[in-house]
Amino acid sequence: MFLKKVSLILATALLAFSLTGCGGGDKKEEKKAPAADKPIKIGVTAGPHAEIMDNVKKLADKQGLKIEVVEFNDFVTPNVALNQGELFANSMQHAPYLAATLKKEPSFKLKECFKTVIFPMAVYSTKVKKGEPIPDGATVAIPNDPSNGGRALLMLDNAGLIKVKDKKNSVTALTDVIENKHNFKFQELDAAGIPRSIKDVTIACINVNYALPAGLNPLKDAIIVEGADNPYVNIFVTTEKNFNDPRIKQIEKVYRSEENKKFILDHFKGSILSAW
Repeated sequence: MFLKKVSLILATALLAFSLTGCGGGDKKEEKKAPAADKPIKIGVTAGPHAEIMDNVKKLADKQGLKIEVVEFNDFVTPNVALNQGELFANSMQHAPYLAATLKKEPSFKLKECFKTVIFPMAVYSTKVKKGEPIPDGATVAIPNDPSNGGRALLMLDNAGLIKVKDKKNSVTALTDVIENKHNFKFQELDAAGIPRSIKDVTIACINVNYALPAGLNPLKDAIIVEGADNPYVNIFVTTEKNFNDPRIKQIEKVYRSEENKKFILDHFKGSILSAW
């Protein structure tokens, strides 16, 4: 009886050992191993931001840093996805847009890491040629989000077409227009969709990252171009949790490298400028 008990104890111990040795330890390693090789996800909007990040991805890969570029077709979703932890970072917005987002969504814990590029906004038209006056009563398309809509209004103010209450306020709204002597009729539309609506309005204020994919170049096709002295420098953004991650500095070094600067200059023919 005693021997049977000893045999049973030994058999149980061996079974437990085999399960631990063959299963438990390996499972932990299986969870850790893919994480080391898993690329970090960076959100961008389709167009120039995506093209630039694709080049950054190539340059980073040479240094052993793997990046997965995730494209979006709007400005809102990349910040939502980043805040929810679906992205490591994003590169698709300027500082006033982030400020407006954080004001609207105080629960978002997002931070600017470094400055990237300048995308000049411009006015395009299929009805008015460069140098021609914009007719009274013209229909003007502007982005419907606060920061880009305000940016469009400030551009029109600087061109002498309207007057706004405070030129220093980057988040200017239609209610801040204090003079509209040409009786323009404003249409607030989704920024990404404005190029498709250009034939339906007299003039359209379009962000360059949506203009270029639509075949519109601010240097050649615009009737008004935003000045270089504007606060709308684009930024690389991550969460407060990821802000001190050493990979942020790696990405910054690659993004702001001479190789990437040359790519931006050559690829976009001066229509997009580096901010360093």
